[in-house]
Amino acid sequence: MSMLYTKVKKYLEANSKTVSEFENNIILKNDGAGDIIDTWNVSGLAKPNDSQISSYESSATTEENNVAIRATRKVAYGNIGDQLDEIYKDIVAGKLDTTGEWAKKIKAVKDANAKE
Repeated sequence: MSMLYTKVKKYLEANSKTVSEFENNIILKNDGAGDIIDTWNVSGLAKPNDSQISSYESSATTEENNVAIRATRKVAYGNIGDQLDEIYKDIVAGKLDTTGEWAKKIKAVKDANAKE
């Protein structure tokens, strides 16, 4: 189940608002039974009801999963300096294409950690 924050973010985006609307305008809190919208002061947009929030469950879950996948990829890609060194070596070897070591490594990471 996705977080309320992500579902509210999706609701904002679907209604031409930005995540910056959260700042000082929306306060989420846990009432002991789960997260709720405690304060809603978004200009020109009504506070979403439970049904509206629930409609963003799937897209919010996908977004959260992809954030986790990007974090996993970032670690697997390794240090940017090492990547640049590998690209340089591929250039010198005339392999600045899919046959180069850097490209093969990046493809392997992406294949092992596919986004939804």
